[in-house]
Amino acid sequence: MVDHEESSAGRVRPSGKIRLGVDVGGTFTDLVAVDPDGAVRFAKVPSVPVDPSDGVLAALTAAGLDGPLVGTFAHGTTVATNALLERAGARTALVTTRGFRDVIEIGRQNRPSLYDLTLDRPPALVPRELRFTVAERCGPHGVLEPLQAAEVDRVVEEVAAVPGLDAVAVCLLFSFAHPDHERTVAAALRARLPGVTVVASSEVLPVFREYERFTTAVADAYLTPRLSSYLRALERRCAARDVTVPMIMQSSGGVTELAEAAGHAARCVLSGPAGGVVGAAYVAGLSGVRDLLTFDMGGTSTDVAPVLDGRALTTSESVLAGVPIVLPTVDVHSVSAGGGSIAWVDAGGALRVGPRSAGADPGPACYGRGGTRPTVTDADLCLGYLADGAGLGGEVTLSRAAAEAALGALGAPLGLSPVETAAGVVAVADAEMTRALRVVSVERGLDPRELVLVAFGGAGGTHACALAEELGMTRVLVPLAAGVLSALGLAIGDVRRDHARPLIGRLGEVDLAAAFADLVAFADLAAGAGLAGGHDSAGAVVLQHRLDCRYVGQSHELTIDVAEPGGGGSEAAGGSGAASGSGAASGWAAGAGGLVDAVRAAFEAEHLRRYGHIAAGREIETVAVRLVVTVPGPRPRPVAPRPDPTARRGRRRAWTDGAWHEIDVIPRAALGRGDTVTGPAVVEFAEATCLLRRGWTGVVDDIGTIVLTHTTPSAV
Repeated sequence: MVDHEESSAGRVRPSGKIRLGVDVGGTFTDLVAVDPDGAVRFAKVPSVPVDPSDGVLAALTAAGLDGPLVGTFAHGTTVATNALLERAGARTALVTTRGFRDVIEIGRQNRPSLYDLTLDRPPALVPRELRFTVAERCGPHGVLEPLQAAEVDRVVEEVAAVPGLDAVAVCLLFSFAHPDHERTVAAALRARLPGVTVVASSEVLPVFREYERFTTAVADAYLTPRLSSYLRALERRCAARDVTVPMIMQSSGGVTELAEAAGHAARCVLSGPAGGVVGAAYVAGLSGVRDLLTFDMGGTSTDVAPVLDGRALTTSESVLAGVPIVLPTVDVHSVSAGGGSIAWVDAGGALRVGPRSAGADPGPACYGRGGTRPTVTDADLCLGYLADGAGLGGEVTLSRAAAEAALGALGAPLGLSPVETAAGVVAVADAEMTRALRVVSVERGLDPRELVLVAFGGAGGTHACALAEELGMTRVLVPLAAGVLSALGLAIGDVRRDHARPLIGRLGEVDLAAAFADLVAFADLAAGAGLAGGHDSAGAVVLQHRLDCRYVGQSHELTIDVAEPGGGGSEAAGGSGAASGSGAASGWAAGAGGLVDAVRAAFEAEHLRRYGHIAAGREIETVAVRLVVTVPGPRPRPVAPRPDPTARRGRRRAWTDGAWHEIDVIPRAALGRGDTVTGPAVVEFAEATCLLRRGWTGVVDDIGTIVLTHTTPSAV
């Protein structure tokens, strides 16, 4: 029997075939295809900045995949991220309550750099002349000033008169609790401006704090037209090649339908990095590691994140390019220290790396595609970590001579040789990445010495041992799919939707059980509307209940998990893939015995972990209830490939410990299960490189991951 799914173009195709993940990065586009039997294949091609879909289709061609072979296709994209970073989003207007026109510009009291009095905040996404107000007012307990029809007509016509408008954000005061006014204005705008994206804050983020709610809704409106245009074009191009409609990775670490992502771009601002965290948590779990730090060093940036007990930590306090986006996001911290990050000398004569990147075009100097400025990749090549003449992505051949020329030009004014300059570039990049790892470990209340570093991305394995030594970490994992792990995370990702509702009050006074029951009942409607559509589900819909709470008087809250009363569990049965709402909701309605005590215990445990102390006996207040609805993806278990007897080992000079040494160079294909590598040595993957420093030993485990161990750790 063959299962089928309906594509958006109306065609019926077989499902349950190859699961495909494609991640578009700033330098390379990565593809991972997981066959039904669990076999995995990879492809890597240069990205195409002008039209990223060109890179997607090129990766399909490089992998030899025809459309009918593909069952589920998941895609991670940086289109929304780049649009926000470059301020290249849509021409957007804002409609808000009279008197609150400047909320998105006033912001909070905090400054990006506390002691830099010359540093300005990034400009608001909506200029003041495109912010409109409407006479209405709601308070915490209801309507204070009614919204008149004439006011709606007036503001709609003012907005309609703006030339070249692409999007409108509607953000009214207290709409998270009383959304009727906001819905009325949004509906009128949609009727009057059918070709314009209209976003209501109560639809995107129905929680309190007007500044963060407004900026999130504005970002959603600002980014959606551009992301939607790209995704719809990709959908058409896939249809032309008979490839199934892709699902899109969200910042939360779960994929969603293309139409959902195209309608709310703010949920996808960290689409690519989230896939890497999912993939790292998965392969680490197969190697018996559940507490880890992910280290994804790609061509443009380095992304790091914590994973505890096998689950990626999420946050609702992300700030990207100076814009708070308060939606569930994998707790990723990014720095501009990728392989393509450009090295330069500042006015004080100090060597710097990033934030500018050579990207895919022209790329680092060693690519031979017109780039002349040295990058981290040039430094790695000059120091012998990469092979002169090695090929990348099938279209790039590395030139050591070109790298040395670029590094020599940079170092000459400082009196440094190309090798000394290269060593300095690597040291500066390593220091920047080490700081990033401390941000997601030490600053989150985690001791990195108790965690394992999972290195991936094209350059992750090259720098991992040095970073681990600096942090006192003794174990590093370099997966078999290290160079394309983000794409693997996409291929195995869960379908996910997040729901939230305000619940402001003292713990013990608010009805938690009723709030969760209502939220579960609402989420069932979303699940029934096709949550699992087009997805090869590995099980029933899973519900995860969460609560935002804080000590009374605190300014910010922590999000904790809440178990259903009576131990009913969080998995809702149902072969259709839709949550069994009446059953799930009834578990909450049946009673909340012990729920208050359980919430207090969970909150104080998280407060102690995060901040190092608790305030015993102090009252706790709730802020919002959250529900995460997921359909688990399949979890194939890869097997370490047999060693290739034709893979030839060698030796070459590499700069380690401040001097040149002859070290072993081992093709990854030459290693099989149980094989050991002793540093100093280089292991060359098809899409990545792993450098073992002196004192490190690597063993290939059952799934093909190289488990590196250091015998003389340093202090943090």
